[in-house]
Amino acid sequence: MPRKLLICLTLWYNINMNLKSLQEKIKILNEKTRPQYRLYSPKEKEILTKTVKLNEEVGELCNDILSILKLQRRAKLDKFDRRNIYQEFADVIITVMQLAVAAGVDVERAVGDKLKKIEERYLKDRR
Repeated sequence: MPRKLLICLTLWYNINMNLKSLQEKIKILNEKTRPQYRLYSPKEKEILTKTVKLNEEVGELCNDILSILKLQRRAKLDKFDRRNIYQEFADVIITVMQLAVAAGVDVERAVGDKLKKIEERYLKDRR
């Protein structure tokens, strides 16, 4: 067996064994540190589901932004349709609204309060 191949195989074996060892350590750590809570109500499950969905939609929007900036790999850029970004923005907004409804958040109040806080901070910094 050529020396370079033997070195590569040895390295691969050591890395693989180290990853197996790491995976086992993490499995034990997970068992010791697993949160001791459960989602009891359908409402909690709905909020969690909407939160995960929001994360997915934001990821899709990020992919489109990366494509617009030409920071994606060639295969994604070749398939990219610039008009799709409108749909992705809409998906994020709709999903945020669905999450707000599920969580009982008054979006008008939340946005109004936040804008007021931003304006106050901006005016304070301008003085």
